[in-house]
Amino acid sequence: MVTVSPSECEGAPTWAYTLQLPHDPRAARIARVTLRAVLAGHGMTQLQHAAELVATELVTNAYRYSTGPATLRLRGLDRSRLRVSVWDADPHIPPPFDNKQRSVPPRPAPPEADGGRGLFLVCHYAQVWGGYPLGGDLFGPGGKLLWCEVGVSAADRAASGA
Repeated sequence: MVTVSPSECEGAPTWAYTLQLPHDPRAARIARVTLRAVLAGHGMTQLQHAAELVATELVTNAYRYSTGPATLRLRGLDRSRLRVSVWDADPHIPPPFDNKQRSVPPRPAPPEADGGRGLFLVCHYAQVWGGYPLGGDLFGPGGKLLWCEVGVSAADRAASGA
C-alpha cells in the first residue's frame, strides 16, 4: 500500500510516501521504480541517482538480514532534499548507523572482501544518516529504522561517478 501525505513546513511543500515491501528479492527493484516515479512527480529528478543507490542498498539489506517485510518511506524535505528511510524487523543496527561513529564514515572494504561496500556507499552519497531501534508492542513489531538524507550535492557526486 502506498500513501502520500502533503504538508507545509517553513513555507516549502513537503510530502511523504510509504511503500510496504514483502520479503522478496524483487523488493529493491520495486523500490527503485517507485522512487523514480515519486521524484519525477515532484520535479526532483536531479536526486535520482544518489537516491536510487541509497534506497537500493537499504532495501537490499532489509531483505538479506531480516526474515519479514520491510517498509520504505520517502520524504521530501524541501525542493532539493530527500529523506529515505527503511524499516525492517531485525533490531541490529549496523555501523555507522548505530550512532557510535556518526561523524566518521565507514572505511572502504578491502579489495579482497566479498561484501561491506554498500553502507560505505550510502554514507558517501548521503549528507546525513542514522538509525534507531523500534521496540515492539501489542500494536506492531519492533525492529529498526535506518535513514539517510540525499541532497543536490550528493546527487551531483552520484551523477559524476565520484
